[in-house]
Amino acid sequence: RRRDSDNCRLAVFLGSGGHTSEALSLLSALDFARYSPRTYFISEGDTLSMRKALELETLKTADTAESTRSTPYSFIIVPRARHVHQSLLTTPFTAVFSLAAAVWHFTLAPILRRASVPEVLLLNGPGTCLVLCMAVYVNRILGLSSPRMIYVESFARVRRLSLSGKLLRPLVDRFVVQWPDLIADGKRGEYRGWLI
Repeated sequence: RRRDSDNCRLAVFLGSGGHTSEALSLLSALDFARYSPRTYFISEGDTLSMRKALELETLKTADTAESTRSTPYSFIIVPRARHVHQSLLTTPFTAVFSLAAAVWHFTLAPILRRASVPEVLLLNGPGTCLVLCMAVYVNRILGLSSPRMIYVESFARVRRLSLSGKLLRPLVDRFVVQWPDLIADGKRGEYRGWLI
């Protein structure tokens, strides 16, 4: 078991719009000195999420010793698994391209650079979460280091799980919801109340 004083390498996927706002709200409650370094996975073309994450980093590290060290965070841009209004016929092609990029970042790049993968991957939203999860499973199948995955269902999901939530529920290490009805079916999950 990890001690409270141990650092934790954290990665989070910012899924744009409301998903980004929720993920950053969750992160804002964390001790950035402990959860460091932080890696932000951002969908290609999502400049707003990057700007919002930079604002949070500036705010959280302004008065800490962390601000004098090397940058304790990084950004990784991944192709979207599916674009808004994209045809279902072309989605498999973009999803495979996104998966290849995710495998590069979670599997190949750490091996080639002799770098550590994050210890925790926080997910909360759209379809690209699924390809990130699949990339983590590539590591697990190969016996490589992989992050523990925590999926937090969107606050907006009150009565039914999102499609991402339904797909990821059996795959992630922890599945957290913010409304009790979402786990009334008795299946795997934790109700933690409002987190954002």
